[in-house]
Amino acid sequence: MPETLVVHAPISGTVVPLSDVPDPVFAGQMVGSGAAVEPPPGEAFDVVSPVAGKVVKLLPHAFVVVESAGRGVLTHVGIDTVKLKGEGFKLLIAQGDTVGAGEPVMHVDPTAALAAGYSMVSPVVVLDTKPDTATLMATGAVSAGAALFSLD
Repeated sequence: MPETLVVHAPISGTVVPLSDVPDPVFAGQMVGSGAAVEPPPGEAFDVVSPVAGKVVKLLPHAFVVVESAGRGVLTHVGIDTVKLKGEGFKLLIAQGDTVGAGEPVMHVDPTAALAAGYSMVSPVVVLDTKPDTATLMATGAVSAGAALFSLD
């Protein structure tokens, strides 16, 4: 049995249950269980790694870190932000890098996303986990790097 995984908030903001994310794939927990964080409106922000591990996938708007037990944690910044093709996203690390929990991964200026009408709600999920297996450790306001949820 893998040890309990504690996943940290990748951004500061308000904790949002996955069921409330305006995207059916995340809301239905089809990619995995977890939570989401909505950053304060209009402010630029840094996105930090929710777990320590190796960055196996790095896109302008999303990344996956595989932690020591082999579980992949996806951070997806905003909804439909893939359509921006990287506008407003500045990567601070490279794919293949090893990161610590709380280490900055990207800097985001949400101006273009908000102008396009996209939500900046950012889901964080442990890939290939059953729905509702994550236990929220934070509600309301959360700071980047603080414990967001745990998963056994």
